[in-house]
This record gives sequence, C-alpha cells and structure tokens, in this order.
Amino acid sequence: MAFSRIRRSAPIGPDGKDGPASRSRRLSREDLTRLRRLFSFLRPHRGAVVAGVIAVAVSGALGLVFPLLIRDLLNSAFQPGTAPGLATAELNRVALALLGLMLVQAVFNFLRVYLLGRVGEAVVADMRTRVFGHLIGLPVSFFETRKTGELTSRLTADIATLQAAVSQQLAQFVNQGITLLGGLVVLLVLEWRLTLLMLGVIPAVVVAAAFFGRGLRKASTAFQDDLAEATAVADEAFASIRVVKSFTAEGWERDRYDRAIGDAFRSALKRVRLRAYFVPAVMLAMSAGLAIVLWYGGRLAVSGALGSGDLVAFLLITVFVAGSIGTFTDLWAQLQQAIGASRRVFEILDETSDLPEPAEPARLAADAGHVRFEGVSFSYGRGEETVIRDVTLEARPGEVVAIVGPSGAGKSTLISLVPRFYDVTAGRLSVGGVDVRDLATAELRKRIGMVPQETQLFSGSILENLRYGRPDATDAEVQAAARAANAHDFITAFPDGYRTQVGERGVMLSGGQRQRLAIARALLKDPTILVLDEATSSLDSESEALVQQALDVLMRGRTTFVVAHRLSTVRRADRIVVLAGGAVVESGTHDQLLARGGVYAELYRLQFAGADRAGAAVAGPA
Repeated sequence: MAFSRIRRSAPIGPDGKDGPASRSRRLSREDLTRLRRLFSFLRPHRGAVVAGVIAVAVSGALGLVFPLLIRDLLNSAFQPGTAPGLATAELNRVALALLGLMLVQAVFNFLRVYLLGRVGEAVVADMRTRVFGHLIGLPVSFFETRKTGELTSRLTADIATLQAAVSQQLAQFVNQGITLLGGLVVLLVLEWRLTLLMLGVIPAVVVAAAFFGRGLRKASTAFQDDLAEATAVADEAFASIRVVKSFTAEGWERDRYDRAIGDAFRSALKRVRLRAYFVPAVMLAMSAGLAIVLWYGGRLAVSGALGSGDLVAFLLITVFVAGSIGTFTDLWAQLQQAIGASRRVFEILDETSDLPEPAEPARLAADAGHVRFEGVSFSYGRGEETVIRDVTLEARPGEVVAIVGPSGAGKSTLISLVPRFYDVTAGRLSVGGVDVRDLATAELRKRIGMVPQETQLFSGSILENLRYGRPDATDAEVQAAARAANAHDFITAFPDGYRTQVGERGVMLSGGQRQRLAIARALLKDPTILVLDEATSSLDSESEALVQQALDVLMRGRTTFVVAHRLSTVRRADRIVVLAGGAVVESGTHDQLLARGGVYAELYRLQFAGADRAGAAVAGPA
C-alpha cells in the first residue's frame, strides 16, 4: 500500500522564483485562462445558456420595478389633501401592478432555474465524460504514480464544485450585475447626492474581497487535496479488504482514515473561518453605508428636498444594491473555490502520454507473431536505475518462450514491453518485423492476449466479462471459448449460468474459476501473441491441472511468453530465458540448462529441494 502524501506544487514565476509579486501576476493570468477553459464547456449548450441569461436579466430588471411602484404609491396616494377615493384607486392600481409583476417574474425565475440548472448538469456530465476518457487513455506509467481515490475525487468532488460555477454562479452573476448596475442608474436619477455617498463604501468592500479571496482560494485547494487523500485511503482499504481482515487491521485503517479526514477537517475549518470573517466584514460596511444614507436622506426629506416616496424607493433600491454587493463578495469566494478545483481538473486534462502515436502507423500482417528484442534496455524514468539491460531474444510464431529468474530480475517488466505499456529506453522491439513504436498502440494490443497472475474481472455478469475484449462475439463463440478453457461446466452449474454476477473484481468466484475465465476471454480475443504472467502460481493442484489444460489449448499456434517462478511449469517450453539483474544470463531448453549447471540449475535445485523438505515436514517422522 502507498502512504505518500499528495505533493502540492507551488507556481514558479518567470524568473524562476516563487516571489509574491511574481506569483500574483502569474496566478492572475492562469486564473483567467482556467475560467476561459471552464466556460468553453458551455459552447455546446449556447442556446440554453443565452435563454437562461435572458430570463435572469428580465427577472432582475423586474425586481427593480417594485420600489418604483411603491414610490408612485407614496408620492400620489398618501400625499396630504389626497381624496380617499383617489388614494384607494391608486392603491388598487399599484396592488394589481405588483401582482402582475410577481407573476411575470415567477415565470422568468422558473425559466432561469430550469435552463441554467439543465446546463449545469449537462456540463458536469460532459466534463466527467471527457476527464474519464482522457484518464483511461493515459499510459500505465501514469497510474503507477497516482492513487485511485485521488483520481476518483477529481471526477466527483472537484467537478461538482465546478458545476456551481457554470450554472448557479453564472445566474447569480448576471442577476446581481443587473441589480447593481440598474439600481445605481435608478439611484442616480432619484438623488445623485445620496448615491455618491453610498458609493463611498464600495472601495472598502472591493479591497476586502481581494484580500480574503486569495486566502480562501488557497484554503479551498488545500481542502480538496486533503479530501482526495482521504478518498484514496478509503479506496485503498476497500480494495484490499481481505488483507485488512486477515491482519485484523480494521483499527489501523480507521486511524489512517481518521487522520486523513482530520487534515481535511482542519483545512475546511480554515476555509470556514475566512468566510466567517469575510461576509460579516462586508455586511458591516454595507450596513454602515445604509445607515449613513438613511440619516442623510431623512434630512433631505425633512427639508422638503426629497419626497417621502422617493426616499423609501431609494432605501429599498439601496438595500437591493447592498445585497447584490454582498452576493458578489460571496460569489467571489465561490469563484476562488472553483478556480482551485479547475486547476486540479485541468491538470488531469493536460497530462500527456509518454507513448507517442506514429503519424502514419505501419500495418501488420494478419498472422504477424514474430517478436524480436534487439539490444533492448529499459529504465522507468530519467536518472532511474536500468532494470532491463541489453536483452536480445526472439520468439517465432508457435514457439513457447519461458522467462525465469530470481525475484526482481525484471521478468514482468520485460514482457510489459511487448504490449507497449512502456517504451524501450534503448534498442529495438519489433513484432512481425515492425518496430512497435511505428504501430498504432491499439492495433498492437489487439494482437496480444494477456493472462496475469491476478485475474482482473469487472463487476457484471460472466458473459460481459468474457466479451470484454470482443463485444460483438456471439453466444456460440463465447461458449466455445469457455469450453476450450474448461470453464463451461462450472458456469452452467450456476443457477443463472452465463448471466451470473461475479461481484466486484470477481470476488464471488474461486481463483481457479477466475483464471479459467481469463483464459476464455483471451481465447475469444484470438490473439497471435500470448503473454502468461505467473498464470498458475497461486492455484491449488486440482485448479492448476484444469487451468494448465486450458492453457495448452490457448497456446496452440501462438507466439507465447511464459513468466514463471515454478520451474516445473516451463519444462516443455521451446526455449527458457534466464534473467538476472535485468540481463539474459542463460538461454536454452530445460535439459540443456540443467546440464550446464548454471543459474537455472541452481534455481531448479533450490526449488525442488525446498519442495522435498516441505513434503517431509508434512509427512512427519517415519
């Protein structure tokens, strides 16, 4: 299990230093770029976005009409000397107008919520599909350095954060923008002196928003990172639940998760504290501005320079404007969270494969199965230790080449080069006489069938798992492959037969059953090259015999590489290649290598001497 913390990289300025001025400038440009990329996901939904924004605009504009109707009512109906009949008529007119206004506004509010909510859901679905599609296309080396839970967190929590930015926050931005700008225009018309007095508060709010927003973004990013770490811990524990149970490590796993959630909780508290300081500070500034407006406006009304209706309308619109400014500050805080989440999502989308596809891929013959290693060396990264050293070997169609050696010799790494999970560091690896780097990766892998030691089945039915590599296979073809793999009998013994659910990772089946399904899956794919990586090492004797019979069928006429620790399983190989320290130290048949008395003979002697001692221990003293 991996316990390393997620590394958080700090942005570096153009001069190579991580100074505050450099960081501020660079983050500003990067933020705008990320936001443009984020809102580019709205393009396929332009029609719904435009309609939703229009609905928001109309709804916001109608909201400003309400104070003006109140102004007219107060200025005309309740002025001294107004006849009661006229006041009642004016009151009825204003009430009917307000009712009509509210009905129209309700319709546009429905359109706003529905259209932009639909867009938000569609964008999230698009983003998740795109991120998953990009992830699944990245090379094996990428997933060896990432935690599954961390990637899952990108697909769920981070993209959910972005959903608010492209739906609710967009609607709020347009709505509050119209309220703010429209309200300021109306206020200037009503009383420009009061408006200028009110605007004196805004610079303080803007400064507070900029100050708190920067800290809030950092806190939000830290929280998402810590949450991803906690998700990774949980995912790891669930995936290895049998190991956890066998070592009675439930308490230890609980402690690991508690520590990870504790880190996320502390990050979340920091974010909550910043918002707790931020929102009251802004509201206090706006309330102070409103009190000053009320005091000065009251003096104007008393002096007769301002009508009572105008003062009430001014105060109502001031409340609307203050509310919109307060909402903008909250939107700014949410925008910082969205920027932090977008950084993490776009980091995934910006990952590129280290296995470049050829511009014009070469074509393979239908029966191409000749595999040749020519002076191949490999290391996992620049500066890393070389794990495969100058290996030269070949396997012709129909041959079985066994690769053996002590643990850590590089056996599994060597055969991982055949399907191009990695590119060779030096030398050349060819299939059918063509360098694998000149082939389309998908085309190459269609020719290769793999049966690993740990069979990976997917949740679903046996039939779905067998068709995994060939979805268009008929039921008859599936059953023929299952029969050849000695799997048909145990499959049909289940009440649901081929429709039997295997559970997550095939947990409902035994090891031998899973392995025979893997062989049937490979048979159905009908590859020209076969890679068997410890395919029988974890099985009991009965299961191994059944699996070995199925493997004999699978290997007929195919180029086969067999990696094995148990040397008894490779005696009949056409050629046995012995690796030590990543290099080929011996090559030949079983009998030739035993007669040579080298590394293979020593491994064979140790293995069977150990088996004899184990048998004697089980039998007990004579």
